[in-house]
Amino acid sequence: MDETLKVIEPLLIELSVPGRRGFKFAASDVPRAQEPDSAIRREGGVLLPQASELDTVRHFTRLASMTFGVDMGPYPLGSCTMKYNPKLNEACASLDGFTALHPLQDEDTVQGALELMYRMQESLSELVGMPCCTLAPCAGAHGEYTGLKIIRSYFHDKGQSNRNRILIPVSAHGTNPASANVNGFEVVEVASSSDGLVDMDDLRSKLDENTAALMLTNPNTLGLFETDILEISRLVHEKGGLMYYDGANFNALMGWARPGDMGFDVVHLNLHKTFSTPHGGGGPGSGPVLAKEHLRPFVPRPTVVRHKSDGRYALSWGRGRRRTKVCAFWGNFLVVVRAYAYILAMGSDGLRAASTYAVLNANYLRVSMQDIFSPAYGSLCKHEFVLGLARFREETGVSALDMAKGLIDLGFHPPTMYFPTIVHEALMFEPTESESKDTLDSLSQAMHSLCETARTDAGALHGAPVGTIIGRVDEVRAVKQPVLKYQED
Repeated sequence: MDETLKVIEPLLIELSVPGRRGFKFAASDVPRAQEPDSAIRREGGVLLPQASELDTVRHFTRLASMTFGVDMGPYPLGSCTMKYNPKLNEACASLDGFTALHPLQDEDTVQGALELMYRMQESLSELVGMPCCTLAPCAGAHGEYTGLKIIRSYFHDKGQSNRNRILIPVSAHGTNPASANVNGFEVVEVASSSDGLVDMDDLRSKLDENTAALMLTNPNTLGLFETDILEISRLVHEKGGLMYYDGANFNALMGWARPGDMGFDVVHLNLHKTFSTPHGGGGPGSGPVLAKEHLRPFVPRPTVVRHKSDGRYALSWGRGRRRTKVCAFWGNFLVVVRAYAYILAMGSDGLRAASTYAVLNANYLRVSMQDIFSPAYGSLCKHEFVLGLARFREETGVSALDMAKGLIDLGFHPPTMYFPTIVHEALMFEPTESESKDTLDSLSQAMHSLCETARTDAGALHGAPVGTIIGRVDEVRAVKQPVLKYQED
């Protein structure tokens, strides 16, 4: 118990009892290997928990009961597409024929896995309108890194090493400038117009012969569709640059519009978002990268091909010296399995419907709250919308953070806070297609209730949440004084 009489679950190491164990292994009949050199051997014992199976199961079950997930309730975390993950996907990814594979098996013994990867490449190519695909990147940011590496290699091959600038809108995801920077590019910000879209005059002023690419999310991070996208693509290409599509918001367009048709040259997708694979918590992701035909020589290998002669599938390393890789083996395969199961279950009509309902749900929720809050930009949105609570804070003293924490007490995961940074006191909602009208109504009612509390008893929200296992966390202290290593008393 802590001072507020809330139960605090101890660490497993703190539940440890010397000599207690959950399983006893039989004596090894394998000859003892020669010990490593003393220079690299650990001095002293390793501090590991000693606990029974029952103690361990109860510990992690209690932790699970304290954790909020999409299986527990609504998770409208803007820009993250926290949709429900069908259990069918998990069942498919748990099949022995997939989980028991080794990435270095002979190709003749993994034809099923290679066929799945090949079909996934084909499906994604059709969805985004680009023929070249690599499934290797292990996350969205890893996909960004890979896509920009493709762009950099393309210009180096053309002898245009001067193209070292990446143009990025000020509302972009934070990984965009980070990915550009680690690839050695100079980041140039492009302003937003008064309606939240790319400022065309600012874009024109910053395009030059040193521009390598424009990184763009469409719909953008404000949930708005870039209506000038064809003109934007024309301007960038006229200057000799390329168009990079951040696929984080593809859930709004799936089956309706293709990045390749908008003029983009490279795209990464988030299989752990749009295609309903478990997302968040630092778990595995997958960020496939697709590209137009002129970039094929620079797409990382291997890709999966199907031999026309005998129908056999194989890993293709291409020709020449470009045998580039971006991960140890072939990507997070089981994430690909889950995503492919989702695509097969949904079909083309189902994927299109998912985007339809994602947009419908976002607009329904937006309109249901318009009597208390207005969107920061525009009206009609796509899959998400951003509220700006700056004036509300001036009037009530209640911040966006207070409102988000208050939602936790009412059984909802908070929306994204303080992002994008161009909106003061921002709250970004993305309900996804998973949520019912009843759930959206409940979320709207919760926001109305918090708004009323803010105007009548603002102090009640400054300490929220109060009904959780752990109360209000000091985020500033957590950042500045993190405890990253367990230390015995």
